[in-house]
Amino acid sequence: MIAVIQRVKRASVSVDGVITGECGKGLAILLGVAKGDSEKDADLLAAKISKLRIFNDENGKMNLSINDVSGDAVVVSQFTLLANYSHGNRPDYFGAAEPETANALYEYFVSALGSLMSGKVGTGVFGAEMVYDIVNDGPVTIVMDSATLKKK
Repeated sequence: MIAVIQRVKRASVSVDGVITGECGKGLAILLGVAKGDSEKDADLLAAKISKLRIFNDENGKMNLSINDVSGDAVVVSQFTLLANYSHGNRPDYFGAAEPETANALYEYFVSALGSLMSGKVGTGVFGAEMVYDIVNDGPVTIVMDSATLKKK
């Protein structure tokens, strides 16, 4: 499971012009579910993200978590994070989980993250064409892979 985590001033996701999820200060998260991922992967990422100290303290140092700043999050499923771009110019997505599995693990991740955060967690609509409007803060962007966390 791969997450692209961006610290944002605000973010929203909409489908057909209707906002389905939004946040103020917090995190915009793209989540890619790979074949073979499980709830353990979602739990590892949710726990790490909820404690990730990427918000500035009073001295301007990245020392605070999303809970420390009472932030919110928006999570959007993004199978293209699993792109294989090593051959030719058209990526394939054979490494991405099947839609039914991916959706179940995406929803599980959202729930797991929500249970670890004091703020709210907004979402996109799985499989829909979405517009993701993000105002980066920093910018601060971190790519996190559950496979790396499992090695610890």
